[in-house]
Amino acid sequence: MKNLGSRTIALAIAASGMVASSAYAQSAVTLYGILDAGLLYTSRTAGGGAHQVSMIDGGTAGSRFGMRGTEDLGGGLKAIFALESGISMANGGIANSNGNFFGRQAWVGLTSDLGTVQAGVQYSPFVLSLINTDPRNVSYFGSAAVIYVGNVLDTGLFNPNAISYTSPVIAGLQGSVMLALGGEPGNFQAGRQYSARLKYEIGGLTVDTALYSGNVGGTAASTPVPTTVAFTGRTIGAGYTYGRLTAKASFVNYKLAGSFDNRVYGGGLSFAVTPALNVDAGAWYTSDGNDTANHSILTGVGIEYFLSKRTTLYGQFAFVNNHGKMNTGLSLNGALYASEGSTSGAVVGIRHAF
Repeated sequence: MKNLGSRTIALAIAASGMVASSAYAQSAVTLYGILDAGLLYTSRTAGGGAHQVSMIDGGTAGSRFGMRGTEDLGGGLKAIFALESGISMANGGIANSNGNFFGRQAWVGLTSDLGTVQAGVQYSPFVLSLINTDPRNVSYFGSAAVIYVGNVLDTGLFNPNAISYTSPVIAGLQGSVMLALGGEPGNFQAGRQYSARLKYEIGGLTVDTALYSGNVGGTAASTPVPTTVAFTGRTIGAGYTYGRLTAKASFVNYKLAGSFDNRVYGGGLSFAVTPALNVDAGAWYTSDGNDTANHSILTGVGIEYFLSKRTTLYGQFAFVNNHGKMNTGLSLNGALYASEGSTSGAVVGIRHAF
């Protein structure tokens, strides 16, 4: 009997180990990131000063590191999460986020054949639509990303207190909605934000449209970089890929009550010259609907050489011309705003993804 009991205990321990190994095999956590550093030249600073040369973080993409994970819950249902922090290659501090440690993304959710639900800090459907229709892949230098952040800072980009749902793709159509709660007792409107998106893809064609509406206040108003600038946004864009060539165009409206009503018309091309070499170019015209004397034109071109699948050398040139009170800049980092008149700039750098 004693021998039998020992065998039973041994079998139980072995079985529990097999169950633990099986459960572990159904879960995965991935560490990832981007490290991007460049040298920026601008012909003059925002105050109309002399030319400047500086090291910046994020010539093409904001440096970051994060973790994403999944757990298979069975029946096609999975638990998912993401934690992502922006960092500065210039000083090692927090950057390229709303100023908080995991200020880029910090959400948990569920996904299945019925769609995906996420809760926490996340990108809005409006921002994801803009990313999808930018011909320069929302480069941090000389693209629509500079115009976006220059208008509304991190609002809509990193949304605190947010809950979202994204549908499965049905006949090429996919929709998503998001509601961010302000968190202020007795005042539902304070800091409340919502966004929706509808995307259609067939073959090489993509059509993408989205909206955004947000209020000031709420608990998210305390983020170091503002994420509750009150504005309404509307966008529609399209892209088409033919072989190695991709063309994209979009219209975006940023409207702040009692302030500007900026209407942005943009488009451009991206071409894979070889598997190791890519070039792109884009142009964006911005006009204030409240006063058309305020307008600007931003153009940007870039070249990327892929040393490997993870490491890229790049060079970019951009030019902006501002009229009236318009202050469109060249770069998210180092030159977000520019003075009236013409300003040019260039950036060279290296990007590594892991």
